Amino acid sequence: MFAVPDNTVALTEKPVLRHPVRVALEFAADRDRWRHLLRYDPDERFSALVEARDDEEIWLMGWLPGQHTDLHDHGHSTGAFTVVSGRLTETVARRGVTEVHALSAGQSRVFGPGYVHQVRNDGPDPAISIHVYRSGGRVMRSYHLDPVTGPVRD
Repeated sequence: MFAVPDNTVALTEKPVLRHPVRVALEFAADRDRWRHLLRYDPDERFSALVEARDDEEIWLMGWLPGQHTDLHDHGHSTGAFTVVSGRLTETVARRGVTEVHALSAGQSRVFGPGYVHQVRNDGPDPAISIHVYRSGGRVMRSYHLDPVTGPVRD
């Protein structure tokens, strides 16, 4: 324990200053905030805006088995996503290298400008994820993978 001086003033927390993973985990844990929005679309991955504030957007995504994004980045946005239930696979493409990350409930990934990736539900069950986007919102710029140079913007 430590002593707090009498003249200490507690400032209110600014949500936009919190790390996007913390925001994603907070929303993932509070299902009452987004449960009414959740849908699954048999034709494409479902997404719904849960909340927009200052310079931050929080999105809910529902993934049926086999659904995926194309290879993309998020422009100048930074952010993170957290798997709420099910399993997702993220493939990250960098010059000459691809990395595959298997994610289960409670696990998160962070992204920033120039981060090219693809997310998919390779599992047998539906998956739910929460995504936080900052500094530009939910921009998605498409890429294709060149075997020699790596990701190339379409």
